[in-house]
Amino acid sequence: MAFELLFTASYSHPILSTSTAVIVRQQSSYRPLGLTTSMVLPFKQVLQATTALFNSQVLNLQLINLSFNRFFPWPHRKVSSILKFIRYVRLIDRLCQLVTFGGGKKRDRWSRKEYGDFEAQRHWMEITINLSATEWYRNSTSNDLSYWGLDYPPLTAYQSYIHGQLLKLFLPESVSLFTSRGHESYLGKLLMRWTVLSSDSLVFFPAVLYFIVVYIRLSNRRINIAWLIAMVLLNPCLIIIDHGHFQYNCISLGLTVGAIAAILSNRELVACALFCFALNHKQMSAYFAPAFFCHLLGRCLRCRNPFLEVSKLGLVVLGTFLILWWPYLHSTEAFLGVLSRLAPFERGIYEDYVANFWCTTSVLFKWRKLFTVQSLKLLSLSATLLTSLPSMVQQLRAPSNLGFLYALVNSSFSFYLFSFQVHEKSILLPLLPSSLLALEEPLIFGWLNHFAMLSMFPLLCRDKLSLAYISLLALFTLLYFAPGGRQDPRKTRHPSTLRLFIMAVLVLSSLVLHVIYLTMHPPKRYPFLFEAIIMLLCFSQFALLAVYTNTKQWTLSKKSTWMDKEKKQL
Repeated sequence: MAFELLFTASYSHPILSTSTAVIVRQQSSYRPLGLTTSMVLPFKQVLQATTALFNSQVLNLQLINLSFNRFFPWPHRKVSSILKFIRYVRLIDRLCQLVTFGGGKKRDRWSRKEYGDFEAQRHWMEITINLSATEWYRNSTSNDLSYWGLDYPPLTAYQSYIHGQLLKLFLPESVSLFTSRGHESYLGKLLMRWTVLSSDSLVFFPAVLYFIVVYIRLSNRRINIAWLIAMVLLNPCLIIIDHGHFQYNCISLGLTVGAIAAILSNRELVACALFCFALNHKQMSAYFAPAFFCHLLGRCLRCRNPFLEVSKLGLVVLGTFLILWWPYLHSTEAFLGVLSRLAPFERGIYEDYVANFWCTTSVLFKWRKLFTVQSLKLLSLSATLLTSLPSMVQQLRAPSNLGFLYALVNSSFSFYLFSFQVHEKSILLPLLPSSLLALEEPLIFGWLNHFAMLSMFPLLCRDKLSLAYISLLALFTLLYFAPGGRQDPRKTRHPSTLRLFIMAVLVLSSLVLHVIYLTMHPPKRYPFLFEAIIMLLCFSQFALLAVYTNTKQWTLSKKSTWMDKEKKQL
């Protein structure tokens, strides 16, 4: 039976609104199972976050020859269970029409002077299309850096320039210098939303599908691939941050996924270039740098001429950085000016309530009072390198594809838990490689995703995204437990009663915290009590997961794994 699942959507609202439909293609006929065009529910966005790209044929499963009947030879009973599941989802989609959602007003969180992240992204478009590249990072009368000045590497600025040209073409007043500050017209919001969707379609989705194709070839796996695609593409954390909080993390994460897939395909030079692009889009991509460095170095050391291999990689890295930084290499002042914008040390070792070591332990140790900024920088750097060292040593000693994926998780966990100035949304970085390992570690991925969402809950509530949060989390849970989904008959494990009890208590505790945060007021003496409890619970789970993934990575060298394809080159 020729069988394909295609996802389509129409976006009808500029702020986090998506109306969607699932279309099942059986042979040559398409049958819509559910289509709504008037609602503005993020619940439906999670269901088909793969959507706009397929509907616009930017990326169509048919075009890239990724058909289910070729890669996923499911028996008829599997198809029936999937159709039944889709009908359940359709029912939920209809129920969601009882609720309306406007996407949140950024002005509720920020003063009218500065608004929020939506305004920051729009302002960067305004600056990049009206000023020369040499002025983008320099404080001047035309570019007041105190008003959402650019604080990301050059590739983000180039991306803002391209998107700014799009807005200028359709709505020039939305990016005019000075007069466009705080611009929030309906069309302006719609155009901004399209820029995020196009970034998803052109960068993140193709990279994930590239990884999936490589994964299929290496693992020789034909079951549960559709579930894996859903887990990566429909991740609620990424959706709500990019489309609600308003960011473009899909670009840097997509470039990183592309680099990972290139490494698994033995295209190391391509991987280096892609990862350099990711680093130059968001400096947070450095969370993955130790894993990339040690894995590639470990590979080079196993070659006949290690020096030549390392030199080739170094030249690619140097060349990529030279191209991207060229407008700022004309003087030391310009170069250092950009660097100073990328390292916000003046903000302190942590900001708000993030579930990492420094913020959690600040309840007992007032780090900001006990140490200077310079001392804290050294402490955080030492802790980050020390905790990532075991994982890196393992990849130097025995580089493997599966070990590399675990190293990415461990490296990003080390940075999230111990590095300087971590934001709540930085949990997206350890979550990315965890999602790529979802079929290998379904429980770990689901657990991390649940507490990653919880760790961002206070931030998202301040952004008026609580309904979007609940909807996305609920539907993702439904997809996670979909019939014929994550279970691999070769790896079925039955947790002990004690383990199930502990997990149930933790999940119940997290649900209670959600209710308390939304319905109760903290004591006046401790206004951030609820945030502190959420932070403590999430940090404990992240730390335990980091210990587990580090241990798991070291045990890989003791047994054969499905991705250990590298052999010593003679």
